[in-house]
Order: sequence, then C-alpha cells, then structure tokens
Amino acid sequence: MQDACRTRAVLDIVGDKWALLVVRVLKDGPLRFTELKRAIDGISQRMLTVTLRDLERDGILTRTVREVMPPHVSYELTSMGRTLREAAAPLLEWSIAHLPEIDAARAAYDDRP
Repeated sequence: MQDACRTRAVLDIVGDKWALLVVRVLKDGPLRFTELKRAIDGISQRMLTVTLRDLERDGILTRTVREVMPPHVSYELTSMGRTLREAAAPLLEWSIAHLPEIDAARAAYDDRP
C-alpha cells in the first residue's frame, strides 16, 4: 500500500506535461534555462523553474553552474533521466502523430449542441 502511494507521487512528477517536455527537449544534451524556455512553447518562467527543481530533486536531471560572468547554468539528463526519456518517447511521438485527429475530435465535441 505504501509503495502504491510512493509510486503515485513519482507519477505525479514524471506524468506532468511540462516535465515530459523538458525531458524531451534535453534529449540532445545540456541546455541553459533560456534555451529550454525558448524550446518549450507556452511554459512560463516560474513553471519552468519549478519543473526543473522538481526534476533535479528526483534525480532526473542535474544542474551545473559554471562560475563565469555572468554565471552559466545548464541542465542535463542523468542516466535515470535518459531512461525516462526512452520510456516517454513513444507517448510523446503518439501525441504528435495524433494531434490533427485530437484537434478534430475536440472541435466536433465543442460544436455539439
């Protein structure tokens, strides 16, 4: 029972749309905060900050600060984060492949009396 509760807590993080998009964008290597923000359409600065902190806390990504002026902060998937990306990739690909059908279904549903 306790494992089910703990699993649900983890699924809340990794099932979050922003978390999955961050993991997807980091597939090719480390990126800075501004690069992530530009790559993820619609995410606010605050939501990106919260998502990155949650993913770092859970061991999905690492945050590296280089002491230069201005400081250079980058984010990169850990080995566990890369396995999450591999697991989530089919779901993300399915989402992209079915966007037109989903849009059409939503429009038809919304047009119903």
